[in-house]
Amino acid sequence: MSDALRLVFGVHLHQPVGNFDHVLEQHVRDVYRPFLERASAARFFPLTIHVSGPLLEWLESHDAALLDRIGELVDDGAAELLLAGFDEPILAALPRLDRHEQIARMRDYLDRRFGVTASGLWLTERVWQPDLAADLHDAGVSYVLVDDRHFIAAGFRREALHRPHRTESDGRGVDVLAIDEKLRYLIPFRPPEETAQYVAQLRQAGHRLAVFADDGEKFGGWPGTHEWVYQKGWLDAFFRTVMGPVERGDVRLVSGSTAVREVSGGGLAYLPTASYREMELWALPPDAQRRLAALEQELGPERLHANEGIVRGGHWRHFLVKYAESNRMHKMMVALSDLSRQRGDPPAARRALGRAQCNDAYWHGVFGGLYLPHLRQAVWRQLALAERVLRSGDGLAIESLDLDSDGELEFWVHSSAFSAVVSPRRGGAVEVLQYFGAELNLADVLTRRRESYHDAAHRTLPADAEPRAILIDRVLPGDVDLERYAGGTYQPLMTWSTTPLVPMIRAGADAVEITLTGQGLTKSLTFAFDGSLTARYQWEPGRWPETALFAPELSLSRAEGIVTSPTAEIWRYPITTVGKSERGLEDTVQGVALTPRWPVPLGLGTLELRPPAS
Repeated sequence: MSDALRLVFGVHLHQPVGNFDHVLEQHVRDVYRPFLERASAARFFPLTIHVSGPLLEWLESHDAALLDRIGELVDDGAAELLLAGFDEPILAALPRLDRHEQIARMRDYLDRRFGVTASGLWLTERVWQPDLAADLHDAGVSYVLVDDRHFIAAGFRREALHRPHRTESDGRGVDVLAIDEKLRYLIPFRPPEETAQYVAQLRQAGHRLAVFADDGEKFGGWPGTHEWVYQKGWLDAFFRTVMGPVERGDVRLVSGSTAVREVSGGGLAYLPTASYREMELWALPPDAQRRLAALEQELGPERLHANEGIVRGGHWRHFLVKYAESNRMHKMMVALSDLSRQRGDPPAARRALGRAQCNDAYWHGVFGGLYLPHLRQAVWRQLALAERVLRSGDGLAIESLDLDSDGELEFWVHSSAFSAVVSPRRGGAVEVLQYFGAELNLADVLTRRRESYHDAAHRTLPADAEPRAILIDRVLPGDVDLERYAGGTYQPLMTWSTTPLVPMIRAGADAVEITLTGQGLTKSLTFAFDGSLTARYQWEPGRWPETALFAPELSLSRAEGIVTSPTAEIWRYPITTVGKSERGLEDTVQGVALTPRWPVPLGLGTLELRPPAS
């Protein structure tokens, strides 16, 4: 067996925090259980398995028998379990202490539940940055799986990647296994014989290692795959086909840790900040995505393959630039994690913050749940739970800080009942309005954007000219109707959405008032202890035609009543985005827009927004 090619076969099983029970039930029934049953029947072992923390917790309360079955495989030496951040965070996007905490939580769980000391790590979405090496080492990780693309981007040739490598930062290192992209594309989408032929070619070329590791959901959970993998027999045929060279001694199935131990290493490797090919594309702005796609088409398959390490997209963190909603979740999580450290790390707060770090709601591609309201709401719910614990007993307070790290100051108003973020740079827009009792961020609404894939849509898709928030203030022409307004096909006479206003603060025990002035507007926001919000407006009528209307827009994650004075007619429409999933383009209602309208000659108006029912 010394000249046998070692084949690592890894599966990553994950469901995000906040996903629907029926989705998890379907995946257990149609994907996870049948995959393990067929692998057991074929003796296709050992497997290298990662099960994410959100899925582990759900299985504990809904299907512990499946966990017991995985435990039996581990006891028999038929499976190696991998570490990761327990709640499936992007480790590179976390504060350093939080990285260690997430990995430690997974290690402790695997030890407690399965009696194993895991040492290999599944890197969530394969998002790598160089300083992770020291953190992984300090967290007890001995090896990590990344895509071969990470090596290609560093100038390595594919021929050199069929062996472990070593990387380090600050003198502390880990071994690195490169996941073979060709195997990821062959399995399970091509006939099994093609995988067997490719593995045979690797062995004939003198290589001693091939690594496959990918989402387990592709074995029946992705659209169209259940019929192909199970009903048409692909999986059974795959196991039979690959077990042939295993039985002949040409191939040996091994765990990741065995591969690191038995296959001679390739030496030192410094990998750039990177992720997998598709993720790097999705992270780019729409125009850059189009230009990259055009360049790849112009190069053609052969030239593109020859230059694949140079022709590449962006980094995962750019989602925080591309989508302000993602950045707000992320920066609120970081701020609350820091507050938790200051306040002695109450366990309930730390656990909620961990769950809020689950990656899915922070990005968007064919996968990624930023466009899915229930996943964003799940993150904000966990942030509300954490902040409620951390602010227990607190009075009403306001602080000024650059909460979203954009170089501009925001006001963070909070009590033991609510938390709000107001942006003077955006005309006093309320970007976060989080109620702890209802576990709801009323400002959690996605802006309608033009995405690169919208070019293929056979209809006109509405897009917002300005990012959404609560209280985006405008003056509208008198002839704008609701249809044009909701569709975004109008030009306001004035908008304060990007106008910095001069703030003045009055803070008392019962109320905090932020008065903002500029460009013909005085806007006073008053927050009560329970989070009740009153907005008082005064504007200069002579600046605009008498037929114009002063119209603040409130984008709300769920319909809530507002009270106006003088009484104003309120326009209402659903905020619907068009996003892309593995099933194609999907319309999703993100929330509701409410817009009271006062005739400009009035010169003043007031609206009140009460806390939602718990």
